[in-house]
Amino acid sequence: MKLHAAKGPIVELDESSVLDIRGLIVKGVDLSPGRAIPDDGDPRIDHSLEGFLFTCGPDHIRHPEPIAGSVGRYPLHGSFSSHPAHIISKTDQDCVAEIAVTHADGGQSLLTRHWRLDAETGVVTLSDRVTNTGSTAFPVMLMYHMNIAAKLFDDAVRLEGDMLEGGGFGWRFGPEPGGVFCVPATAGADGWAQMRLGPLAAIGGLTLTVRFDTATLPHLQIWRNQQAPAHVLGIEPVSHRWVGRSELADAGELDMLAPGESRHYGLSFSFSEKLSGSD
Repeated sequence: MKLHAAKGPIVELDESSVLDIRGLIVKGVDLSPGRAIPDDGDPRIDHSLEGFLFTCGPDHIRHPEPIAGSVGRYPLHGSFSSHPAHIISKTDQDCVAEIAVTHADGGQSLLTRHWRLDAETGVVTLSDRVTNTGSTAFPVMLMYHMNIAAKLFDDAVRLEGDMLEGGGFGWRFGPEPGGVFCVPATAGADGWAQMRLGPLAAIGGLTLTVRFDTATLPHLQIWRNQQAPAHVLGIEPVSHRWVGRSELADAGELDMLAPGESRHYGLSFSFSEKLSGSD
């Protein structure tokens, strides 16, 4: 299904996989990377990586790790991907869905997801609630992967945000052919962090602005991969530091979600004519 309005992008939602975003069309251009992604050997993740946004969690984020007391492993980027969405309500600018999720260790949770496209401002907003519907507590984790086709970038494209070194830098950060970093997010007065990517000449010089709620997404991870055939950059608000589960546990940083409890997550994005604060 699609969200669309006179102003803002066309948002193509994937009912087969957590109601993530497949295509994101701005001025006739799809910003999703398609097949220009690394092959991680997991068809669920290959399917998800092709789109503009996919959701990582709720039982695990990042790369696979052993499940304590089991011979199994948490899968690449957790268990969300490939769980189908049950649509509760939908219009051209609004969609609410529930996704029942089975965890790698047998736990259960429910993702209640609400997408909105503001027809007047063009802002796309995502509100998520993760509820533990199982019988035991689990450490809830979440990461939003916003993957953009880097083939659309030129040397003028920059990453900007208060949490970034020097306030920002060119999109080709770090050594070639790519890399990753994770930093604490800098929140504004409303508790939300903001970062920008642009200007994007391929869509008329527009800049992408991403905002997210630091109450449950206190870190920002940025990833890029230009090792052929991959050509992608990811903007990734995330619930936990870029370290393993055991280190997070030792530091007391695992957020335990008891049966019946919920956590809320929020993100929005929009496109504007210039970088915030520019002349």
